[in-house]
Amino acid sequence: MRKKHAGIILTTILAASIFAGCGSKASDKKEEVTITVFAAKSLNQVMEELIAEFQKTHENVSVQGSYDSSGTLMTQIEEGASCDVFFSAAAKQMDQLEGENLLVEGTRHNIVNNQVCVVTYEGSNTEVTGLEDLNKASSIALADGSVPVGKYTREALVNAGILEKADDVSAITTQQVSEALGGVEINECANVGAVTSAVAEGSNEVGTVYYSDTYGLEDRLKVLQVVPYDLTGNVIYTAAQVVNKEADETEQAAAKDFVEFLTSDEAAAIFRNYYFDTEVE
Repeated sequence: MRKKHAGIILTTILAASIFAGCGSKASDKKEEVTITVFAAKSLNQVMEELIAEFQKTHENVSVQGSYDSSGTLMTQIEEGASCDVFFSAAAKQMDQLEGENLLVEGTRHNIVNNQVCVVTYEGSNTEVTGLEDLNKASSIALADGSVPVGKYTREALVNAGILEKADDVSAITTQQVSEALGGVEINECANVGAVTSAVAEGSNEVGTVYYSDTYGLEDRLKVLQVVPYDLTGNVIYTAAQVVNKEADETEQAAAKDFVEFLTSDEAAAIFRNYYFDTEVE
């Protein structure tokens, strides 16, 4: 009789242990969460690989990327768009959001540097060699001044003595650039991706893009000039966590983790593969 009771007790203990173990595993499983990252159009390609690398150690986190010009994305954040991380191609947009208290304090980091390039399509036979003789082009694809690559191009043209100095170079209109270049036809583009496509497809003879934008298009784009930093200044990309009042603690923590990942050695190696300069302060 005692043996029977002992068997029943042992069975009960084992069953309780099994169920307890199952319960423990369920509670250890991390809650699935989605974060939204607004990133400059020039980051489109590298971001896909960065997200995949991040998710290797954050399997519960789904990262959704939204890509456009930094100016457009900044405006969307100001207007209340749901966003967890902003990755800008220039400091200007990040400075504005920081001044409006729309960034989580202490999460802003300089991530990479880039360089502006004058490019043409393969087989164009252009006479243009760089900024100094852009006026030889039949047409130019150029981002508007609110787009970082457009601003940096205008800065370079001012420093090269082609455009007159201005308090805010981003306010220099496309028409003013055209007039300074002798009336050359300019296709004003909304972001650097549009510039890249316009030149790669042969719609415009030349254009200014980032060096990283030529990645994967080496057989279609020819770099005529890598514009030196003394003309453009540093082309620093910055990232920060955005104040998202709709995000719960899990989402906020995941966003912070992603920003920190962008500063890691693993991320730096990926950035270099896509022609970004990771030597930044």
